[in-house]
Amino acid sequence: MNTTKEIKISTADPSAIGLFGLAIVTFVASTQKLGWTDGLGLVLPWAIFLGGIAQFYASALDAKHNNTFGTTAFGAYGLFWMGVGTSWLVQAGVFGEALQASADTRQLGVVYLGYLILTLFMTIGAAETNKVLFAIFVMIDFLFVGLALSSFGIMENGMHLLAAYSELIIALLSFYGAGANVLNKHLGFKFLPIGKPFGIFTREAFAKKTSSAKA
Repeated sequence: MNTTKEIKISTADPSAIGLFGLAIVTFVASTQKLGWTDGLGLVLPWAIFLGGIAQFYASALDAKHNNTFGTTAFGAYGLFWMGVGTSWLVQAGVFGEALQASADTRQLGVVYLGYLILTLFMTIGAAETNKVLFAIFVMIDFLFVGLALSSFGIMENGMHLLAAYSELIIALLSFYGAGANVLNKHLGFKFLPIGKPFGIFTREAFAKKTSSAKA
């Protein structure tokens, strides 16, 4: 007689560590953009380990939760910071003078534009997750607008400041989101509010709009 056993492996929600990774790297990077600190030498480790590895780790755990949104978000932005960190190394000449001399920041502008497109889609998903996450993604939209346009030399100073302040706000919101995620789950109730989903991109909302249009 054949018997089938199901083994369920439980993993903790990785949102807090992912958001904390995002918070740390955007916090330190924003201080450099705003001129509060100098250079990228000590931004780089946090870009790789917190912005990159921590978020990618959260992505892998979210995949075990069958969470497509979380997997995509943490994975895409984790890889983004790994790529940005490597780009800084190229610009610093770590991989040789030939690569350093051929670095064209407009190529980074194309990457930022691509990430803006992804983030616009992710912002819709965040609207149906919670309001704190939605606010984070809105600011990420502004961040990539600023980064892309400044890389293309369009309103460079203004767009640099837009990116800097957007990054700072992302950091503060992400700190709050990480703290709320930990404490709300640890304490077993909503100790810190994160806001309910907007309810405008749900199946019910679309069905209601369709019914109204037919009427």
